[in-house]
Amino acid sequence: MTASPTNEPAADFALAGLKVVSMAEQYPGPFCTMILTDMGADVIQVERPGGGDPSRFLKPFYESLNRGKRSLALDLKKDGARAAL
Repeated sequence: MTASPTNEPAADFALAGLKVVSMAEQYPGPFCTMILTDMGADVIQVERPGGGDPSRFLKPFYESLNRGKRSLALDLKKDGARAAL
């Protein structure tokens, strides 16, 4: 028997089905949401437009802390972006 890969979290993950919206930058916030992702949560990382998270220039560091997350750039100074959030 062969398992087929899927993008859906396994039902036995503790946080499967939980959605988390994060606007955290620097180390502690992304580290915390990395753990939530590892436990099955669907984490959406909201970043500033025009460059995103400042830690992106440290590619291995950024990719490690943001694995499994979805990313979205929003300018929260605009009404439409605030409504989307």
